[in-house]
Amino acid sequence: MTTFGPLFVPEAFRDAVSDTAWLEAMLRAELALARAAGADVDEAAFDPALYDVAGLCEQGRAAGNPVEPLVRALRARAGDAVHRGATSQDVLDTAAMLVARNAVGLLAAELDGAAAACAALAEAHRSTPMAARTLLQQAVPTTFGYTAARWLAGLLEARLRLDGLRFPAQLGGAAGTLAAFDGGLDVSARFAEALRLDEKLVPWHADRAPVRALAAALDNAAQACAKIGLDVVLLAQTEVAEVSERDGGPSTAMPHKRNPVRAVLARACARAVHAQASLLTGGEYELERAAGAWNAEWNALSQALAFAGGAAAAARGCVEALEVHADRMRANMSDDLRGVGLGSAEALVDRVLARYRA
Repeated sequence: MTTFGPLFVPEAFRDAVSDTAWLEAMLRAELALARAAGADVDEAAFDPALYDVAGLCEQGRAAGNPVEPLVRALRARAGDAVHRGATSQDVLDTAAMLVARNAVGLLAAELDGAAAACAALAEAHRSTPMAARTLLQQAVPTTFGYTAARWLAGLLEARLRLDGLRFPAQLGGAAGTLAAFDGGLDVSARFAEALRLDEKLVPWHADRAPVRALAAALDNAAQACAKIGLDVVLLAQTEVAEVSERDGGPSTAMPHKRNPVRAVLARACARAVHAQASLLTGGEYELERAAGAWNAEWNALSQALAFAGGAAAAARGCVEALEVHADRMRANMSDDLRGVGLGSAEALVDRVLARYRA
């Protein structure tokens, strides 16, 4: 993370994608590989405290990745059985899936918290009338409960996508043929099982479907959070004032302001996720190993995971701190909307809540 990481991303997510997290994941992969291949290695040699990840990355400039210097350091402590038959991408891709699986678990918990807060608002304001707006103009009556229910529906969809993700191990050797392994398919199965990762039909060095699926799920989750943020920003405008964030953010120049800062941060984080998701889904992976597109994934994946967590945490905080001004909602409704029915808004709230509670 950059200097500004703590502003946008909670500590748990920063830790989940930190240098230490990546180092630990690479070492877990190397230890699991050695054992899957039947090697007798000293587990103490795989202690992350023995290695300097920044130094490994600096040394790794010569090879274009940090695994090559890590393997040299490991072999000096644990012998030549380390990394036998594998290639650097096997270790880094597997480490990426371990890092991602942990961060996605944290993200799911934040989305669940945001969903619970949206559900509470939807239930409490099921019948609270307000103006629905299309193209930023008042259109027909709705309820604030239905607004919150639509937020909830987006979060539920995001959680479904996260639940559908698969995190596969990577083991193919130099060109994805497992050529250097005796009983390569068995080694691959043991390797994945040891790490509790999925095993794909064939090695996926140049087939980045797992990464694309992950990027899309993170982008979708972040956009669900950004939707909440944008709606809150619009409804919290001084001239609208239908909602506000409790303990709104202060201003250096205008102490009277209560900025909806959590909503703003949710939107900012979502934009960062989208930028990294574009990189993760837009690469070209030629033949058996990509020249550059793969290397570009590592930092982008860390950023996407971290900022998705930041978006979810900000959206959750926004909804949990949201103050709803029902009187202002009624006062803002134009004369054309007064006395007009709510359609099926309340029934739709009930439908979303039923899905949430199922």
